[in-house]
Amino acid sequence: MSDAAPPPPFADAAAAWDRRFAAEGFLFGTEPNAWLRAHAGVWQPGQRVLSVADGEGRNSVWLAQQGLRVQAFDISPVGVAKARDFAVRAGVTVDYALADIDSWPWPHAAFDGIVAVFVQFADPTRRQRLFARMIDALAPGGTLILQGYTPKQLEYGTGGPPHLDHLYTEAMLREAFAALEITELRSYEAELAEGSGHHGRSALVGLVARRR
Repeated sequence: MSDAAPPPPFADAAAAWDRRFAAEGFLFGTEPNAWLRAHAGVWQPGQRVLSVADGEGRNSVWLAQQGLRVQAFDISPVGVAKARDFAVRAGVTVDYALADIDSWPWPHAAFDGIVAVFVQFADPTRRQRLFARMIDALAPGGTLILQGYTPKQLEYGTGGPPHLDHLYTEAMLREAFAALEITELRSYEAELAEGSGHHGRSALVGLVARRR
């Protein structure tokens, strides 16, 4: 019996996501996240929006199709390459970068909007850094749209990490984004059909928050 500690979750995130994104097609489909679609009307064409950990580009491409100026980054070279190709085929421009949440050069007060959809690879320590950087990168009046899984998702197993401390609760999000004006924060369940990666009954939480 080995005494070695198990590797931390997502110890080699780039390699893990490269393997998942290497399959034919799009792991999470090509349509935008439903929570994002329902709330993106807070932004006007021409405004600057960042999509965090954007994967294969389903959210960033859709945002660009709405007339927004979009930047996006992801840790996976395979995902970024697929996103760039998707944007070209969709006839839109997105400024993509290959980076993780610590290496991406977060600009201060630069974005009218930030999108963070199922960015749940981060353990509590990294998540704290990520959330702080997102808050700082919002311009005054800018809006954050975030969606994640709640702990009940462990019962469903239809997507998301199988690690309790990577999941979100309303209380945790309210505390993390106390510096923002929270305009909507809701836990709910829904049937997701976002490719094979998010498919079936899901326990979700959605946040919309504005920098004062």
